[in-house]
Amino acid sequence: MKRIAALLLLVIGAAAGLAQTPSASTDQKLSPAERSMAQAKKLIEKNPNDFEAYNSLALACSRRARETSNVAFYTQGNEALQKSFVISPANFDGQRIRVWLLLGKHEFAAALEAAKELNWKLPDDVMLYGFLTDANVELGNYKEAETAAQWMLDLKPGNMPGLTRGAYLRELFGDIDGSMDLMNMAYQSTPPSEVEDAAWIVTQMAHLDLSIGKIEEAEKLSQQALAMFPGYHYALGNLAKVRIQQKRYDEAAELLKQRYQAAPHAENLFDLARALQRAGHKDETQKAFAEFEQKSQLETNRADNSNHELIFYYADYANQPAKALEVAQREYARRHDVFTVDCYAWALHLNNRNQEALTQITAALAVGIRDAQLFRHAGEIALAAGDHASAERYLRQSAELNTSGSEEARIALARLSKSTVGGVGP
Repeated sequence: MKRIAALLLLVIGAAAGLAQTPSASTDQKLSPAERSMAQAKKLIEKNPNDFEAYNSLALACSRRARETSNVAFYTQGNEALQKSFVISPANFDGQRIRVWLLLGKHEFAAALEAAKELNWKLPDDVMLYGFLTDANVELGNYKEAETAAQWMLDLKPGNMPGLTRGAYLRELFGDIDGSMDLMNMAYQSTPPSEVEDAAWIVTQMAHLDLSIGKIEEAEKLSQQALAMFPGYHYALGNLAKVRIQQKRYDEAAELLKQRYQAAPHAENLFDLARALQRAGHKDETQKAFAEFEQKSQLETNRADNSNHELIFYYADYANQPAKALEVAQREYARRHDVFTVDCYAWALHLNNRNQEALTQITAALAVGIRDAQLFRHAGEIALAAGDHASAERYLRQSAELNTSGSEEARIALARLSKSTVGGVGP
């Protein structure tokens, strides 16, 4: 479950009239998505020909997918949607939900085309601009994504889905403070009953603090999210990053074990393997990496994959740069977002294609993103390409962010300084 799936629900949650409000007698132990699913099923039992009830069930299933990180709920949502179309072929709300499901399955190009078609039919629909934003972000079309997000806020100023998308774009463009401001505004507009939405926003705020080394703040926010929504897989992942930064590696590994049990995806297993390695558990590390590789390879040709993690596994852990480049080329053919471009550039570098790698990583950083790993990769690539001045600049930018990804940049900086003092550098 990547970040795109998380952003999507906030649009749906803001869509008035699509989901039914549960009755006061609804079991309060149920999550918001489970309550919506139960209510939709009651409506279907009452009237099996109510296509809107099936649409509501599809939405609720997709919300449950985010709560649990279980993609099986997307399948259930699609099944409900097909029943809606049997009753009312090509109903507009159903078509809109279909776009959301395409995004959830990471079929970004198809989602973009479908969203454009619906946007042409109904150009003042806020949700569709959210979908256009999501698809364009994931494909690396940042100008188009920014335009769509601005339309969301112009059509309905201060709406929560528009704020969260604006926040994500601000982060990608390097404006962390602006991103945090927008996330705070979104949090303030979240209804008290939507505890998972609130927990997700707080988790994103923790992520922003982590990205610039504000560890204490990130820890407090991660704990707050877990108090709101116990066992929340996104918050467990953030808290594990805090523990890694604090060099409490065994605790980080335990948190990531909990996350993997809750959300058994290949990318989560990759993070667990790395934490186990930091904690010095050699046998468990080897087992986890082997299981990750097998699991990731099974999905590598699917749209919803763990190719970014597989690339870094082959590049940084398995010492198989040719395999890393093979996977990177396949993913790069699908999308040009900054994280895919970073993966591609790193794989090119490890295959001694440093000038190509420098061109790619420079393009990624031109978006404005401030990310310790991207800066460190850029520094290593620039150094290999013979540009020592750029290498030092990028490595310092990585080190100054003071995240767990900054450690390797500091090591590279020390190595660069030593070589220069020793007369090897320019």
